[in-house]
Amino acid sequence: MVLFTKIDFWRSPISKRINEARSLKYDTESRTLMKKGLLGDVYFHVVEQEDPRMEGFERETGQTFHTIPLAADKTVLEKSVFQPRFQADISFVGTYLSDKRRFFKEYVFPLRQCYDLRLYGQDWSAGGRMAGWFQRAGQYFNIPGFRSLQKPKLTLEEEGHVYISSKICLNVHEEYQRKFGGDCNERTFKIPMSGGFEITDDVSCIRKYFVNDKEIVIAASKPEWFDKIDFYIRNPNKRSRIIDAGKKKVLEQHTYHHRVGRILDIYNTFIS
Repeated sequence: MVLFTKIDFWRSPISKRINEARSLKYDTESRTLMKKGLLGDVYFHVVEQEDPRMEGFERETGQTFHTIPLAADKTVLEKSVFQPRFQADISFVGTYLSDKRRFFKEYVFPLRQCYDLRLYGQDWSAGGRMAGWFQRAGQYFNIPGFRSLQKPKLTLEEEGHVYISSKICLNVHEEYQRKFGGDCNERTFKIPMSGGFEITDDVSCIRKYFVNDKEIVIAASKPEWFDKIDFYIRNPNKRSRIIDAGKKKVLEQHTYHHRVGRILDIYNTFIS
């Protein structure tokens, strides 16, 4: 048996949050197990190799780590179909996280003035945010009932239907992801896999996975964000080619079948 272990950031920018893992640099128990060869045989992370949050890991542990990014589940999302109940100019599926609220207030909420904007997910109401805090506390203290208080608002199938039924699907990352640029969210891959048109904020590693303005649309600034949304709303023919190219790229390189293939490649190298 070869044990693959998902490691945490060496220096995590979110380690002080409730329910977030602390920086591996200060996790003495994990580091001790690692030195004894008891934490795993192969270490991996979703983050790219050059990301500053992992600087020092290899030097101080003597170990290497492999990058295995997030991806899309093609067994579900490739079957996405247009549904009138999800039809909209612009949609976003995700949680109203505290770290994203400034971005939403400046970049997303103003879109309501001109477009049909739909928001799906958790914490979009005061009651939802309160329930979220109870759930996080329940998870932190392992309290039955409270630790699973909130349920997903959409199934994965419904999420795919939202993407393909919207003219534009927004993707928003947390501030630390834009700052460091080494990891993107699963939504990056799920939108094109579903046949949706994606406009995303600027996380540098996305350019490694997709060709900007050909397979995905990246907005590198606030003016560009609004300009590109307006342009592609008014030019549906320009969206279709990007949708096709983006889905093709995900099917060729970024499904979880590909990630399993990557794991098997590492495994074969390890045992050879």
